[in-house]
Amino acid sequence: MTTIVPKLCVMVAAMALAAMVGPAQAQQPAPAGAPAGTPTALGPPGEGQAAGPAGAARSSLLTPLLYVTSIEVLPAAHEPKVYLVRVTGLASSAGWSSPQLVPFYYGKSSDNMLDLQFIATSPEESQKADGFQPMSAVFTLDADVSVKGIRIRAGANALEIDKMSGSAQAQIKVSDGKDLVGKKYAEKGPAGAGVVSEADLPRGFRTILPTHGVAGDVHNPNRLNLILDAQNTIVMVFWE
Repeated sequence: MTTIVPKLCVMVAAMALAAMVGPAQAQQPAPAGAPAGTPTALGPPGEGQAAGPAGAARSSLLTPLLYVTSIEVLPAAHEPKVYLVRVTGLASSAGWSSPQLVPFYYGKSSDNMLDLQFIATSPEESQKADGFQPMSAVFTLDADVSVKGIRIRAGANALEIDKMSGSAQAQIKVSDGKDLVGKKYAEKGPAGAGVVSEADLPRGFRTILPTHGVAGDVHNPNRLNLILDAQNTIVMVFWE
């Protein structure tokens, strides 16, 4: 189950570590064709973008992004002496905003690693599966802080580097959902042309058959929903 980070917990953790960490600076990808550094404006979803019952409207929450894909740690070239932690990742859908890195827990771990959670403001409505969306953030850390490395936790994976210089990457090989409509779902495979199996999908996905109800009222923007017909053909795909 994806952990939702309440705003209060984020503030407490940030204040507790204020002596050793600098403010995080979130970055978002600019629209296609826009000059580098152009802010991205996110308006309300247009017609047809929302999915699920009545768009499944809800309040925005700070929620872990689906995946972390890279981490880079390097010392700043100029004063003040700090380390820069640059992180990239993937949001499940459009509609996410304000990506940031926050301490995962209060205090210092016994393995001397600094754990950061990669979070963002989640969409207020369910979103059509139109592909993962790249996001990035930067975290600053005082150079005199005694940690041996950095670990980044997203909703479905984690990535770490065990020294205070260098980089690491993660390959995401599961389907982002945008090409699934019309394919057959086979839980255990074998996968092939026109067939998708459990192994091809993001962890925690949900299939809904014509005879199935939908238990529970907790919306998870990182859960992929597959609506199937009586022949297990996928007829709709959306992120809660």
